[in-house]
Amino acid sequence: MLADLFARVEFRDPELAGVRITVTEVRLSPDLRHATAFVARLGRSDIDALLPALARAAPYLRSELGRSLRLRGVPDLHFQPDTALDYAMEIDALLRRPEVAKDLGSATEDPDFPG
Repeated sequence: MLADLFARVEFRDPELAGVRITVTEVRLSPDLRHATAFVARLGRSDIDALLPALARAAPYLRSELGRSLRLRGVPDLHFQPDTALDYAMEIDALLRRPEVAKDLGSATEDPDFPG
């Protein structure tokens, strides 16, 4: 639902105007009072610069969620950058290095190697 809001809402904040934000995951606290949304900008790595603007927009987003979901209590929204894709790309780049590929090639040819 939060991702839908980002897709259809035009923000008044100039830092968020025209910016495409992807919500990759939302984690709720055990008491359901806080929700941490992990956000990213696909193909870009400047999401950290947008976190203060997202924090300013959180009360508005929270009220919109309350209206659309008709919940009695809507959790406070907190935003964190999703670095999983960056981490995966870093690991992929490491695995493609010639010295690592050479080691991986010899490991897969080992009859004792389970993979």
